[in-house]
Amino acid sequence: MNKLLMHPATKPVIFLLCLLPFARLAYGAFTDGLGANPAEFLIRATGDWTLRFICIVLAVTPLRVMSKWNALARYRRMLGLFAYFYVVLHLLCYSWFDMGFEWGDIVKDIAKRPFILVGFTAFVLLTPLAATSFNRAIKAMGAKRWQMLHKLVYVIAGLGLLHFFWMRAGKNNFAEVFVYAAIIAVLLAWRVWDFARKRKARAAAGAATARGGSKPLRTG
Repeated sequence: MNKLLMHPATKPVIFLLCLLPFARLAYGAFTDGLGANPAEFLIRATGDWTLRFICIVLAVTPLRVMSKWNALARYRRMLGLFAYFYVVLHLLCYSWFDMGFEWGDIVKDIAKRPFILVGFTAFVLLTPLAATSFNRAIKAMGAKRWQMLHKLVYVIAGLGLLHFFWMRAGKNNFAEVFVYAAIIAVLLAWRVWDFARKRKARAAAGAATARGGSKPLRTG
């Protein structure tokens, strides 16, 4: 599998697959295939795909570690940029179809409605992650600071889920919310478990080193 993931053709194929949702939405918009309320369909679909890509990004590390498919790591940044691509589309659809690009009204709406404020906050936090998803940014920031910044994805996932929950609360429809919540909970729980496992292994290695160093020297 690692060999396939490292093949030069794999990355373009995955790129095109990530574009498929956008292509389907664009085709539906041009062919009147988005139902009775195409504006609402586009807003919700782009939001759904944002949350899905965030889940996919969070799934890369557990899948890489458990499967030993280390080449998966080379796709994480691209998948993260697609999460940002779809959240930008989500914001644009809201600003256009709901608010008619009336920027004053958009600012008031963000401040007035908590679920929009939470969603907009997630977008703001995701922006520096997208802006630093390049090798030059990693080099300029230093790997440690870059990694700390990109841990914001956990906060963003929580905010995205809360945004989705509040949006569905109006219609008392939480089925999909629970699915995303379960997926994100499992992915975050795995990280807690993996952190604890590594910490325990480091402690055990440190203790073994200390025991080895404390052995008295034999004489004679």
